[in-house]
Amino acid sequence: MEPGQFVEPSFKIPEKLETNEFRLRMLTINDAVKDYDAVMSSVDALQAIRPHSDWPVGLTLEQNLIDCGWHQREFQTRHSFAYTVVSLDESRVLGCVYFYPTRKRGHDAEVYLWARETRLGSGLDASLGVVVKRWLNSDWPFENPAMPGRDIDWSTWNAILDEKR
Repeated sequence: MEPGQFVEPSFKIPEKLETNEFRLRMLTINDAVKDYDAVMSSVDALQAIRPHSDWPVGLTLEQNLIDCGWHQREFQTRHSFAYTVVSLDESRVLGCVYFYPTRKRGHDAEVYLWARETRLGSGLDASLGVVVKRWLNSDWPFENPAMPGRDIDWSTWNAILDEKR
């Protein structure tokens, strides 16, 4: 595996996942405006899943474009994978799913997801969580991915020691 790559070169990265409710596909710079709208309309929900961060407070559209470009490049170089969650007609960003490498002992990936705050009452967040867990088990090479804040509480996650360098 190339230095910094998250998965083996032979692993075929899933391009998308589609349900009857939404589609996941690579987040790109072309999503910046719709992604920004989803992020900024979901500040409270995002801060609830990232308890030690004030992100996205102060985020500008320009900074979001940079973030989207960074995520796109990381995906292309296989260092991490950010998927946008969009409506089937692609008219609206409904959330995001992120796959990151981890140094936490006993885990080989960190997976985070969020759903647009205005869709939380519809059960989208729970549905997305179930779909992503199933996807991890069926299509990804990880043996023990963690979903901090979901399948492992934050205090337990933060207490797990990092692997030695």
